[in-house]
Amino acid sequence: MKQTWHDLLFAHWPHPADQVRSLVPQELALDTYDGKTWIGVVPFWMSGIRARGLPPLPGLSRFPELNVRTYVTHQGKRGVYFFSLDAANWPAVWSARKFFHLPYFEASMISREQDAVIHYTSIRKGMAAEFRGSYRPVAPVRQSRKDSLEHFLTERYCLYTVVGGQVHRCDIHHLTWPLQDAEAQIETNTMAYASGIHLPSSKPLLHFAQRLDVLIWPLLRV
Repeated sequence: MKQTWHDLLFAHWPHPADQVRSLVPQELALDTYDGKTWIGVVPFWMSGIRARGLPPLPGLSRFPELNVRTYVTHQGKRGVYFFSLDAANWPAVWSARKFFHLPYFEASMISREQDAVIHYTSIRKGMAAEFRGSYRPVAPVRQSRKDSLEHFLTERYCLYTVVGGQVHRCDIHHLTWPLQDAEAQIETNTMAYASGIHLPSSKPLLHFAQRLDVLIWPLLRV
């Protein structure tokens, strides 16, 4: 599958590992930085979504998505574990649940740019999970250093899910993230709380990426 991700905000908070451990399948090891796990809330929108060899399908190839995530390892390979993924497209939600075994939810979502600021709203249908805020980049694009926290949080090239006690991995390929420092005004954010995670009151670590082309491989048992 091919996708292009746009106007993405990485909002990250440190979190005690013992409070995250019970929320992540035991088959996956928590990945920590300086002894801390990190929780990410990541709003963005996608375009050009298509399966290999097929053109984008009208009505299915462009929509917003927002995920709540942490970081894990399995067999020495670092990856992402998703607590939830909200999308404004029911067929995409159904397909991702069925074929990728990921916790997708349908939501009413809006992502729009005005005067170089991204205004973003996501309200999950049938459940109390909501994000409202605005964000923008405030520094030039740079590449993260390999030993840095931002590299640890963003340069992840697979996702994991566990089905019936079996670990499955989906590999993801893209160039390194074109990160920019960011600022955000987050008015409402109950996305992590809906998954049983109480984010700290401290300000999040923020990064922005304007665009990234992504290749996604099939989900395989490992």
